[in-house]
Amino acid sequence: MVQPQEPVKLSPGFSLFPSLKPPNKTLFFHQSTALFVTFLAYASFHASRKPPSIVKSVLGPTLQSDSDSGWAPFNGPHGTHRLGYWFSVHLLIYFVVVQILCGLFQSIGWPCVVAVVGNWFGKEKRGLIMGVWNSHTSIGNIIGSVVASGVLEFGWGWSFVVPGILIIFVGIFVFLFLVVRPEDLGFETTGKEVEMNVENEEKLENEEVGLLGTESSDSLQAIGFLEAWRLPGVAPFAFCLFFSKLVAYTFLYWLPFYIRHTAVAGVHLSHKTAGILSTIFDVGGVFGGILAGFISDMIEARAVTSVAFLILSIPALVLYRAYGSLSMITNIALMFISGLLVNGPYALITTAVAADLGTQDLIQGNSRALATVTAIIDGTGSVGAALGPLLAGYISTRGWNSVFLMLIVAIFLAGLFLIRVARAEIKGKLGEGNRLWNSITTQ
Repeated sequence: MVQPQEPVKLSPGFSLFPSLKPPNKTLFFHQSTALFVTFLAYASFHASRKPPSIVKSVLGPTLQSDSDSGWAPFNGPHGTHRLGYWFSVHLLIYFVVVQILCGLFQSIGWPCVVAVVGNWFGKEKRGLIMGVWNSHTSIGNIIGSVVASGVLEFGWGWSFVVPGILIIFVGIFVFLFLVVRPEDLGFETTGKEVEMNVENEEKLENEEVGLLGTESSDSLQAIGFLEAWRLPGVAPFAFCLFFSKLVAYTFLYWLPFYIRHTAVAGVHLSHKTAGILSTIFDVGGVFGGILAGFISDMIEARAVTSVAFLILSIPALVLYRAYGSLSMITNIALMFISGLLVNGPYALITTAVAADLGTQDLIQGNSRALATVTAIIDGTGSVGAALGPLLAGYISTRGWNSVFLMLIVAIFLAGLFLIRVARAEIKGKLGEGNRLWNSITTQ
């Protein structure tokens, strides 16, 4: 039973609205609030990442039928290799530096929000809860696509400014109302992994205890970088996410451009229509993340679920490339299926898997290990996220078939890194089944 205790520290918003403090509000209310606030935070991040893919067709290179002259240095023959509106800046280095700075500041977001959600929720139904919560990536992409496409007619610079303003308002909201840990509101963490691990501490093997030293169960000291890499499962899932995120972010940055330059039923769509149509991929991603989380909870096998989604996504991409241009209906249907299967394992690994690995028995109740493990996994994936769109820019000059081949190879490699983990999960399930059968037959 969770009992409220003396609060430690509160966000400024709780001083403005004292009725939000315990015991006026229950633990469930504050758990829901933590989910909602972190959901908005990362959705706004993703909304700000969509404008480059929306304005890409406006900047150039353009179709022969376009009246737009583009925007140097993106309207030349090597425009797809690159991505100043207000000051008419035409220097490539300017855009590169701005993108790097955006990535630098946004890189702190994911480890923080996952750690916060991990603090508020235990392992029960973690896959489903985080699958629903992780839809913020797709929801953010949809919001970013719609907003950027909607203001594109006023000038491509506005496609960046409006999502930026959204982040400012969300940032203020997060500052006012986000509570990092239930302890900060005076709630005991009974039933969470930290205390559960303390109860089972005697069952740990000596060699496992030695991995992280003799830290106390309530330690707030983060584990080392190399120690986190040595935790079971961290490296395979990190490299799997490298290739999964490579595929997901290639679609994030290039799908509107691909739709704009690929005739659907013999017709080339406008910039705005192509941007809005690309949101179907993210709609599929919402359902994919939820479905992957639900299945992984049901069968209690994260790696098996991820591998299954990755395998099925290969024929989905082949079908989308081959038949997506036949009609609007087939394009929407195949794009939805592709988004569901591509984003399923990506969502699962960055949320439930990262939380599982960051709260396993070897951590010995170290409450800051979750942020470290999450940072390693998502940081490795972010390298792939940067590499995928870059490679697509160069490879697209050889034709879109080459781009899709690159995506299929990346998906295959992503699944390959999880084969051993998935096999171990299957053996574990078979062993549990045999033990259950033996216990039944001996009675």
